[in-house]
Amino acid sequence: MPHYKTNLRDIEFNIFEMTRLQDHLGTGPFSEIDLDNAKDILREIERLSTEEFAASFEEADRTELKLENGTVRLPEGLKKSLDAFYEGGWDRFGLAPHLGGIGVPPSLRWAVQELLVGANPAAYLYLSAPLMASVIDATATEEQKETWIDAMLDRRWGATMVLTEPDAGSDVGAGTTKAFHVEGDVYHLEGVKRFITSGESDYYENIVHLVLARPEGAQAGTKGLSMFIVPKFLLNDDGSLGERNGVTATALEHKMGIRGSTTAELTLGLDKPCVGYLVGGVHQGIRQMFMVIEEARMMVGQKAAATLSTGYLNAVAFAKERIQGPDLTQVRDPEAAKVPIIKHPDVRRLLMDQKVHTEGMRALIFLAAQAQDNIRLHPEDDYWEKLNDLLLPIIKGYCSEKAYDLLGQCVQVFGGAGYTQDYPIEQYVRDAKIDTIYEGTTAIQALDLLFRKIARDRGETLMKLAAQITETVKGGGADDPFEVEREFLGKAAEDVQGQVGAMVGHLMMVQQDPPAIYKPALHANSLMDGLAELIMGWLLIRHAEVAIAALDAADGEDRSFYEGKVATARYFAATVLPKAARRRAMAEAEQGALMDLADEAF
Repeated sequence: MPHYKTNLRDIEFNIFEMTRLQDHLGTGPFSEIDLDNAKDILREIERLSTEEFAASFEEADRTELKLENGTVRLPEGLKKSLDAFYEGGWDRFGLAPHLGGIGVPPSLRWAVQELLVGANPAAYLYLSAPLMASVIDATATEEQKETWIDAMLDRRWGATMVLTEPDAGSDVGAGTTKAFHVEGDVYHLEGVKRFITSGESDYYENIVHLVLARPEGAQAGTKGLSMFIVPKFLLNDDGSLGERNGVTATALEHKMGIRGSTTAELTLGLDKPCVGYLVGGVHQGIRQMFMVIEEARMMVGQKAAATLSTGYLNAVAFAKERIQGPDLTQVRDPEAAKVPIIKHPDVRRLLMDQKVHTEGMRALIFLAAQAQDNIRLHPEDDYWEKLNDLLLPIIKGYCSEKAYDLLGQCVQVFGGAGYTQDYPIEQYVRDAKIDTIYEGTTAIQALDLLFRKIARDRGETLMKLAAQITETVKGGGADDPFEVEREFLGKAAEDVQGQVGAMVGHLMMVQQDPPAIYKPALHANSLMDGLAELIMGWLLIRHAEVAIAALDAADGEDRSFYEGKVATARYFAATVLPKAARRRAMAEAEQGALMDLADEAF
């Protein structure tokens, strides 16, 4: 049986019952799709993800990838999973109509992506060409678009983003790869890039790399970087494949997880010129590449949350089947019947922690997806773009860290069995660890949130979001079933606001006292966690409001689902939201002493 367990019911709840995406389908930018189409798409993707796409999950992990004669042969099962994706036409799904798509709402696209990336993240990482084609469409010259886009899509080529270098790491602006001008938009690139996802394989006839390099004479830092189209094979005048370009996979990384995804070292200009084409004919590389980076960051956060979701659902299934020990009320009776471990208090606690965070993270992701829908629906209102920008580092940073932590609890539910390859949990843990590092580490996301998304914005977007949270705090009436939960939410909102205030206060001292910047930086991750959990708590209470209104007319599995939604909101409010008070107190008391400690003391 494939490992993957979906939660399509909760996905549909988020987009159809919470945000009511159907109210916008069939009109405006989403005129080509209606509610029935959307549900049919989700059902078919659920089938694909749990069957053909998930089928190679173990094989891809347990088949060692080898670099031989400059290429990597993928396992046959992994190729079949990719074939199923392409044969279903899903590579065109999220594209704009002029690129062969149907203009689906971002919410629906992210729903589809959760199912696929949760089923087989290593396989999903090979499917970047549609995104890269969209970026080329948005940034390239007309000639470059005509040369590359149709070929990438029609011929199902691979594509990568190429940023990282061995000595630069996350400091992209420290990259030393050089670009030497030849003529027009043609350059020769020289350098070494590392950790390039899908950098080499035998599945595609060609791979288009989007590479950051520094032209001769360009300034230092990220502003001096330009982006180049660098194909594995050059093209002849008629569009057919020509000679091999001077971009060569010179090593593969041997990794703890997502082993089926090739992570390559690429050497540019090793034994022949590496030809690259300056994207758009302009030197705006970091701005252009951020179109890829922002999409990738949200994808990584969703990958983590999707892995936790299937980990949790596998743990629930195991806990209902595994018989061990008597009920705690009968533990002194040697003749007492043994019970499923889901009856034991600590197992329930573990499962509920997983459940509330899984559903909260999904709600957080679909809040950003809703903002992206509204960018399309209301382009005149810049709030939606700003809200999306605010949420992206939170989704990437918080979801990746929390999912990895909680996957350890999934292992705990399985006990010793979870530490073996008899169950998929140990692979989930290994596959998920990279998410805290991919596309900028957690600290990078937290600093981006603090310095760019809050301080540079002067808190305006955060205040607008806080006003919506306050409305929920004030909601209800005389017989409000969520009075207690609203109190928890209101207190958490005050504490998060207090933490922001303390950290901004430290920032205001930086001009007079430069080391003061360390104080808020030491609590940036904490602030990200607090904001994530505040937003999640707010959304889960709103989920519960919808659920409790639907309970009277519900029965069977639907009734259990709605009862679970109410329980999730109550548990999250009582056990997670109070953490905000401690974070606030620590930020307010920060003296920066850790930065004064001698290196030798560590």
